[in-house]
Amino acid sequence: MSDAAITVRGVSKTYSLPRSPWARLSKAMLPGTASREPGIRALHDVSFEVNRGEAVAIIGRNGSGKSTLLEIISRTLMPSAGEVHVSGRITALLELGSGFSPDYTGRENVFMNGLLMGLTRTELENRFDDIVAFAEIGDAIDRPVRTYSTGMLVRLAFSVQIALEPDVLVVDEALSVGDYFFQQKCFGRLRQLRDQGLTLVLVSHDMGTVKSLCAKALYLRRGEAICFGDTRSVVYEYMSELNAPLTQADSISVAPEPTGEVERSTLSKIKQGALWSVADDLEADRHLLAVNVLG
Repeated sequence: MSDAAITVRGVSKTYSLPRSPWARLSKAMLPGTASREPGIRALHDVSFEVNRGEAVAIIGRNGSGKSTLLEIISRTLMPSAGEVHVSGRITALLELGSGFSPDYTGRENVFMNGLLMGLTRTELENRFDDIVAFAEIGDAIDRPVRTYSTGMLVRLAFSVQIALEPDVLVVDEALSVGDYFFQQKCFGRLRQLRDQGLTLVLVSHDMGTVKSLCAKALYLRRGEAICFGDTRSVVYEYMSELNAPLTQADSISVAPEPTGEVERSTLSKIKQGALWSVADDLEADRHLLAVNVLG
């Protein structure tokens, strides 16, 4: 019997971009005669395996395909090519508030999500108090979730997902919007579940969390898998590329800050050979890019 909880083989994803409304109509009415359309390649030929009980981080710059890959693993998005096999029950904490009906109360959403995942009403009733206690939202559990703050949504969503006792848990960057103390509480619970055999796939820009929580990491760049393996080695590769001089294609903009010994401005204006660094352990409550321009 294979020890793999997740197997990803040759996965690619391309989003088509019809050139005009007429092209969209042609594709809908006469798909066999529609002209070839340009597309945006989000993923290209990505392959890796995650064993049962492993915690794996997916890292890379914004736009590298991390969230797209998580959606495909979670079965909320179909790949353009390739295949994904997941063993056991999988739950996902992806886009903030996804899976919640805004006009239903928190209580109603808890039961609706649990029933959809195959739990019985009795099982949900037995776990309900623990869900509310972990989320720390008190009487708000009986208010419509459209009245919740983003932090409250994260608290309840995370509490529901872990209460479902999945075999595989997929977490995007939703936890980054929560307060620092609740983040640490969540990461503590993830470590506990990992040690009990949970398979975890996590996207994060916090390299400190990645290294402390995950034994392996996958580095994506422009939709391609650059390397996969020991977390510290993969993070080192990623950070080394971040610290390399920027090319014109890689240039990004950073909002200027008023004062300070170090100039912070538009990266595309940095001359070739300029040195810049990215903090290894990003603050848990926000992600800061520190640009040090010398010379």
